[in-house]
Amino acid sequence: MGKTDLRIAVLMGTKNGGAFIDEQLQSLAAQSQPFIDLWISDDGSDDGTLPIIEAWKPRWSKGRMTLAEGPRQGFAANFRSMILDLRIDADCYAFCDQDDVWEPDRLESAVRWMQAFDAGTPLMFCSRTATMTETGSLVGHSPLFGRPPSFRNALVQSIAGGNTILLNRAARDLLAKACARTSFVSHDWWAYLVVSGAGGVVRYDPRPLVRYRQHAANLVGANVSWRARISRLGRLIKGQFAGWTDLNLAGLAVNRDLLTQDAIASLDLFARGRQGNLFQRLAALRQSGVYRQTFAGTLGLYLAFVLGRI
Repeated sequence: MGKTDLRIAVLMGTKNGGAFIDEQLQSLAAQSQPFIDLWISDDGSDDGTLPIIEAWKPRWSKGRMTLAEGPRQGFAANFRSMILDLRIDADCYAFCDQDDVWEPDRLESAVRWMQAFDAGTPLMFCSRTATMTETGSLVGHSPLFGRPPSFRNALVQSIAGGNTILLNRAARDLLAKACARTSFVSHDWWAYLVVSGAGGVVRYDPRPLVRYRQHAANLVGANVSWRARISRLGRLIKGQFAGWTDLNLAGLAVNRDLLTQDAIASLDLFARGRQGNLFQRLAALRQSGVYRQTFAGTLGLYLAFVLGRI
């Protein structure tokens, strides 16, 4: 099946995005990929978001455009509701925020990579992002990661925003099975954990295929500056990621049957490394093989373990 035959479902979460959603929809309409069904889950907008979406419906020529009511329990629950929506049937599934701008080949690049694999293999594509201000001026890029994506990395780091992710059907079905059993911290991190842990293949593209809009209303920052990275390292050392790790491990525990034996071995060593005395923790952490993408990040990870903060 060629790239032009594939039907892609774009899953967009919205809430009070009236100021920027039109520009995002324009970038979706300009995608080189021809068949796109757009599913929008609105989480209680009370601005101009819904009228803009309704105005787009007769103009959307790439496929179906469906507006659903979100659960109104936060962005993670909103994306979870779309992952679990059995009406959404496609060859590939892309997550989408309401205020970004996609490069025209954002979907095509991912589909082209996926075509080298068997359809039964769970696949996840993600990429670097460019960062722009509210007014659209480019101001930087997300960190460029060089180490390979893997479950051992996913245990301690989410490498890419959900706005860059494309899943094939096998990965989406796997993710839906996992999501039916548990909620999660963030849909992008959870997708990375589940797909890599189940023996799927994850591709991180170093090209920035999405322009991410950074503003005060963003729920998760881009972390593009050195100040932001130092702040993030500080949060790691202070233990603010420990709560997120607790939730991730609880989610993985109820999905243990989906994981490969190699992933289970690493997971158990990592979990053991969060307990016991200093030497036991460090030994288990080293044996687990977990790592962050940068040397400084991995150093911070070990320091957090020494201090018992993760």
